[in-house]
Amino acid sequence: MGQQVDRERFTEAEFARFGKRLEEQLGRLRELLARPGFGAGPATIGAELELFLVTPEGRPLPRNHEVREAAADERLVPELGRFNLEVNLTPLPIAGRPFTGLVRELEETMAMVDAAAATQGGRIVAIGILPSLSEFDFTHEALSDESRYRALSRGMRRLRAEPFRVSIEGVEQLELEVEGVILESANTSWQVHFRTPPGDFARVYNASQLAIGPVLAVSGNSPGFLGRRLWEETRIALFEEAADDRDVERRDRRDRRVAFGSGWVTGAEEIFEACVRDYEPVLPMTWKESQDREAPELAELRLHQGTVWQWNRPVYDPADGGHLRVEMRSLPAGPTPVDMAANSAFLLGLTAALAVEPVEEFPFSAAYRNFYRAAIHGLDAPLAWPGRPG
Repeated sequence: MGQQVDRERFTEAEFARFGKRLEEQLGRLRELLARPGFGAGPATIGAELELFLVTPEGRPLPRNHEVREAAADERLVPELGRFNLEVNLTPLPIAGRPFTGLVRELEETMAMVDAAAATQGGRIVAIGILPSLSEFDFTHEALSDESRYRALSRGMRRLRAEPFRVSIEGVEQLELEVEGVILESANTSWQVHFRTPPGDFARVYNASQLAIGPVLAVSGNSPGFLGRRLWEETRIALFEEAADDRDVERRDRRDRRVAFGSGWVTGAEEIFEACVRDYEPVLPMTWKESQDREAPELAELRLHQGTVWQWNRPVYDPADGGHLRVEMRSLPAGPTPVDMAANSAFLLGLTAALAVEPVEEFPFSAAYRNFYRAAIHGLDAPLAWPGRPG
């Protein structure tokens, strides 16, 4: 979603043209991934942090544009809700002391955003779900004043005629209905990017799918929403429900737009292909391809992939001659820079260890259950593990 979308209404002809562009760019991506040496380079770690802006009383503060202007820092971008901001951190080599670097930049940027929020009478909070949110915070006016978010909302409504219903059964039960995608703004996350050569992608991606269960179990910090105790990491269920674009007749045909996945993969291309095959576009913005880049931009494919929110997903980036990353999206924001760096170290370390040997002999269904058991039960989650019977 980092690309500039400066329109919010599109014709059916534009949706059709966008679909053709996606098919063309899938072919170009396959060629790129098969090119010897493509994506080679040192492993790096990057991250994105989503934050809540709050009043002194802890209520959401809908001033993200004003805070961003006060901060005057290009690392900040508005998020979907007017009370959310995102910080894009500087990629670091995985060699050396990257987590020390992460903590340092997190402390610096969080202090900077906090100071900017103070100019608007507020402060920041890093947490998966803000406990003080109420149903009245999710109105159309809470949507960020950005064309891309209005276009996203329209695109999702184009696919789903019925209201967006959220049903979560945990310690207590929540039933909620809204007219658009604004409930997505209730979730803020800490997203970790790991640069991976194409030849290693399947091993690393599959390993991350297995590793995330125990890491999520120890890092969850969102046990409730709207005054109800739900899952230990309620954000997982809330995001999946809030961004479900399927009407009733589509629910047996494919996963939600936010999903864990349905099996081990053999390469990045099959995830991109499934994304184009299974999910209709919601933002059919097209661009003229730049001819002076070492690697093609594939802007439409990247934009579409950015509107299908798998908990772990591939990212193609045309920078530095083009490369792939595994984006690990399921960790919550907060509570402190040290916590987020420690969770990242656990996740990347466990992923790297599991990627030494293929994990495909372990049942994918068990990895799937691990993920949701971790989200529901936290540290009490019963997890299956390779080499550990039962």
